[in-house]
Amino acid sequence: LFRALKTKGNTPKYGLIFHSSFIGRAGAKNKGRISRYLANKCSIACRIDAFSDEPTAKFGERLKEQVEERLRFYDTGETPRKNLDVMKEVMAELASDEEAAGGGAAPVTTKKDKKDKSEKKDKDDAGKKRKKDKADDAEPEPEKKKKKKDKK
Repeated sequence: LFRALKTKGNTPKYGLIFHSSFIGRAGAKNKGRISRYLANKCSIACRIDAFSDEPTAKFGERLKEQVEERLRFYDTGETPRKNLDVMKEVMAELASDEEAAGGGAAPVTTKKDKKDKSEKKDKDDAGKKRKKDKADDAEPEPEKKKKKKDKK
């Protein structure tokens, strides 16, 4: 890539991912497809690593299995599993591992889960505040007189 930019030539179509063993095992017409698929799985793995509280290799192993399944799909036509199903399996496995290790400890939470929980709490607080405001509206309050500002 940098050589192409330095010499003002064409940039490589697939970049460094093209040198992966997954891409090398794919057929000629499927190299572009599998390179995009591999890039997507790498992106997902990076997001999981960035947003998970406790590091684990289980997500990466399952994503690697998905890439293997996709290669088999292109070769034999065997249908690969859906990403959602695979991620649910990993989450269930992590939860069961944590229960076994911690004796019923809390389930694995991510930063996103914490953010969702805090947003829900904020909404609940806002709802309580609105109810309090409605109760205050029922009681008449003395009106305050506003001072007028002189225009110069």
